[in-house]
Amino acid sequence: MTTTETGLPLFVLGRQADPHSERGVDCPGELPPASDPALVERAERAKAALGDRVFVLGHHYQRDEVIRFADVTGDSFKLAQQAAARPEAEYIVFCGVHFMAESADILTGDSQKVVLPDMAAGCSMADMATFDQVEECWDALADAGIADVTVPITYMNSSADIKAFCGRNGGAVCTSSNARRALDWAFSRGEKVLFLPDQHLGRNTAVLEMGLSLDDCVVYNPHRPNGGLTEQQLRDAKMILWRGHCSVHGRFTAESVDDVRARIPGVNVLVHPECRHEVVVKADHVGSTEHIIKKLTEAPAGSSWAIGTELNLVKRLGAMFPDKNVSFLDRTVCYCSTMNRIDLPHLVWALESLAAGQVVNRITVDPDTTHWAKVALDRMLALP
Repeated sequence: MTTTETGLPLFVLGRQADPHSERGVDCPGELPPASDPALVERAERAKAALGDRVFVLGHHYQRDEVIRFADVTGDSFKLAQQAAARPEAEYIVFCGVHFMAESADILTGDSQKVVLPDMAAGCSMADMATFDQVEECWDALADAGIADVTVPITYMNSSADIKAFCGRNGGAVCTSSNARRALDWAFSRGEKVLFLPDQHLGRNTAVLEMGLSLDDCVVYNPHRPNGGLTEQQLRDAKMILWRGHCSVHGRFTAESVDDVRARIPGVNVLVHPECRHEVVVKADHVGSTEHIIKKLTEAPAGSSWAIGTELNLVKRLGAMFPDKNVSFLDRTVCYCSTMNRIDLPHLVWALESLAAGQVVNRITVDPDTTHWAKVALDRMLALP
């Protein structure tokens, strides 16, 4: 194993695993070749053989070749809830990324087995906040005398360890749809919020929806001593934002918005709140993945839309609404590279293995972590 200057491990893709990371990268088994023309038939045959014993979940950012076999599509939390609502399904095949499969394992029954077709399908944002780093941050807040008045809120896009940390320390989970409600709840219980791991969602929600100022927000960098902040900066802040971001949504810039407006007169710019603050400020509409789909569904025929989110979804929306002019916000192709790792060969391999009685790539969360992560999730579900 090789380590970087920051001490983080580097693995040859497809070999070894880091148990302290949000994901592992072991890829056991022999995959069918991507060029196999019988892949679709093989997937159909294996899924039919499993019948009601298998329930396939497909995240909105998945490839079309995978989505066609999903029993339900949606965002990460919706899919985990759907899995929990299918107690008769012995196998939950989660076509998403690692933290999503963890959430499904937390919410489903002990007899159900959650499978991730490719263990290398992780989330760079979730990996930006490790348990040890967050513990160090909490110690820094304690040293500054503010840990007892700080409520930790973690975005759904985080590892089970981080969700459990929030559960143990009086915090909760949020989604991009209910971040405002989660922050209202947190500020009713404390003076400050530690928001993990996406700084952009935290900042956009606090400033644009709650009326806080940018000066009320500081960014904690886990790779710098004390997060790169003085104790006074920590004491003065209302929002302590983790230095994390989505590698897809973080690529959009204010210039992307200016460029698309110049190219497409009358275009509506619709972006995800994981985008940078300057992008969100310039957009016409901001919302979660489900909100983006709803907005396009309700849009009038002939209207033009530039969408700032993952490209697989944008392409799918363009095909779904041929009466509307749907385009990608940026000129640069922007797939989620880890989400995109789950392809038809991996799905076929997982389904055929299950049909043969072999459980592969099972995702399990230990009982203590499950308990405290569920505490944090239940607090979110109880939000008004």
